[in-house]
Amino acid sequence: MSEQLLIGAQLADGTGAPLRAAEVLVSGDRIQAVEAPGAVSGSYDGPVVDLSGLVLAPGFIDTHSHADNAPLLAADDTTKIFQGVTTEVVGNCGFSLAPRRSRHADTFTAFTGRLFPPIDWAWSGFDEFFRTTDQNGYVTNYCQLVGHGTLRIAAMGMADAAADDDAIAVMRTELESAMAAGAFGLSSGLIYPPAVYSGTSELVRLAEVLGGDGLYATHMRNEGAGLLEAIAEALEIGAAAGRTHISHLKSAGRPNWGRMPAAITALDQAKAAGQRVSHDIYPYDASSTMLATVLPPSYLADGEAAILKRLADPPGGRRELARLIAEGLPGWESTIRGAGWDGILVATTGSHRDEGRTLAEIAADRQVEPVDALIDVLLAEELKASMVSFSMNETDIETALSYEHTMIGSDGLPPGAGGKPHPRLYGTFPRVLGRYRRERALLTLPEAVRRMTSLPADTFRIPDRGRVAAGTIADLVAFDPDTVADICDYRDPVHQPLGIPWVMQAGHPVVVDGTYVGPRRGRRLSPA
Repeated sequence: MSEQLLIGAQLADGTGAPLRAAEVLVSGDRIQAVEAPGAVSGSYDGPVVDLSGLVLAPGFIDTHSHADNAPLLAADDTTKIFQGVTTEVVGNCGFSLAPRRSRHADTFTAFTGRLFPPIDWAWSGFDEFFRTTDQNGYVTNYCQLVGHGTLRIAAMGMADAAADDDAIAVMRTELESAMAAGAFGLSSGLIYPPAVYSGTSELVRLAEVLGGDGLYATHMRNEGAGLLEAIAEALEIGAAAGRTHISHLKSAGRPNWGRMPAAITALDQAKAAGQRVSHDIYPYDASSTMLATVLPPSYLADGEAAILKRLADPPGGRRELARLIAEGLPGWESTIRGAGWDGILVATTGSHRDEGRTLAEIAADRQVEPVDALIDVLLAEELKASMVSFSMNETDIETALSYEHTMIGSDGLPPGAGGKPHPRLYGTFPRVLGRYRRERALLTLPEAVRRMTSLPADTFRIPDRGRVAAGTIADLVAFDPDTVADICDYRDPVHQPLGIPWVMQAGHPVVVDGTYVGPRRGRRLSPA
């Protein structure tokens, strides 16, 4: 339909302004007019969409997604569009699917296999990757970050070593090429190999490529006892880039609960000093990542074969590995120390065995120690396993959500792997609107919408989105404020949310009466 009039809804325009009755005229892929009821409809004789009883808002923007592979899937990935998300920022935590260079191509393929379902690799650089994804199409709009970990593998594999000048030169060249192809910035994941082996100066030299007005998004080096030091490092690197974005801000690990106010104070002080810094969170008390992250960094160097060999015959034996995992190491905070063996839930595995059970439960079943269960799962799955880690505190989440600068990112892991992924993949945005807006009253409805629309659009410089206004792209969502909710839990996470019956992408309804009608209407975007 080239023209359609949306009537009956209360409008949350994305700016945080109070709800108001309005009718919205859509022409082609853009909003042509936003007017008071009757101003257009009185003389309009075209198609009408009645959204009475619903709130109409800009399509939500997921600031932290790992759906880099969504365009490569044969089936349309509906995990986000059903939540009202029409734009995703991908390539986070230092993981992007390009560049993939021949010298370390096998290493990169094996590494990504720990997190992504199988990929039919047909590209090297971002220009070729984008040609592939553009040809396949996008369910949601696609804003690509460049992963530092990916750059490092292209330059020096999984080596546990500092990057020399030659390696940094390779990474800088690859980053320049990616930015020229249309990337939005640089991301890092400094708890993951090979990035965990890098120093601050390496990241600064890469951030300088962004020219003083670019975006550096980071999964920081420490989200627990070293949280404030990690924020300081992120700000140092981000100052070289121009803008700093802290991904999934949290205070993880039971000994560190209650430190969110200190983290917010550090961000406020940076802002007051003139630094451009932003952040997002996901509204859950559990995180999720590769199960192999439980291992000490020294175990994760030099690729899959080396890791599996160490696991089969741990240096010092299994009991010594259990001690290292329980106590942590200088500069490395153990996941188990923060969550406990009963706080690590196996989410998705390559074989789909052991999904939805904690390491403590698996160990009890097999009558072995928890470290044996961990090793057995990782060996059997050849590291292709993800986990959910219960390491956060609800009070810290509510403190962050109450802070006016907090955006929302799902941190949903790559779609298409099946299993029992963290429920944030299916429920993040309705959870904010249901649990934290309606039930806990931490945010007004217009403010909740602003955090998920205009604030991230401005921060990431996403063009023509984030507001319902004349001239913007007609990416829109209509939801029922009284019923919108996530209905997923950690052992049964795969459910479409409630209360989001209608979504429009670029002027085309793609969810109607709660049913996805497609086809892929998203676009790959370039920064404004």
